[in-house]
Amino acid sequence: MKSTTIFTRTILTYLEKRAETDALFAESFAKTDKNIDDCITYILNTVQKSGCAGFADIEIQSMAVHYYTEDTIEIGKPMDNCHITVNHVVELTEEEKEQARKDAIQKAQNDAYNKMMQPKKKTATKQTTEIKQLTLF
Repeated sequence: MKSTTIFTRTILTYLEKRAETDALFAESFAKTDKNIDDCITYILNTVQKSGCAGFADIEIQSMAVHYYTEDTIEIGKPMDNCHITVNHVVELTEEEKEQARKDAIQKAQNDAYNKMMQPKKKTATKQTTEIKQLTLF
């Protein structure tokens, strides 16, 4: 399944924090037959079945908790072509920041090179002709 890493990280962070504060959920979260990829697949299939396009954070988080607490749950088929939008500010790791910086520099260099390699367009020169007006006086 190809979901955005930001979405996966957001869900996983929520579940880890919940497991730290809720001992009962911590037991469910530690089950070896459960994993974050199947959790995301379950959430995406549940969202698709609902027919809705937007959900509150608590609704998605509840789906994730439900996946881990329910022993017999149908996950559904993995989705390869879906678009997920996360409306949170996400802090990038230092490695991610460095990679983004390198990618931006490379893109700027490529754009500058491509611009230099394009043939120059010839500009049309205007021919100015002086119009002389005859006077009757």
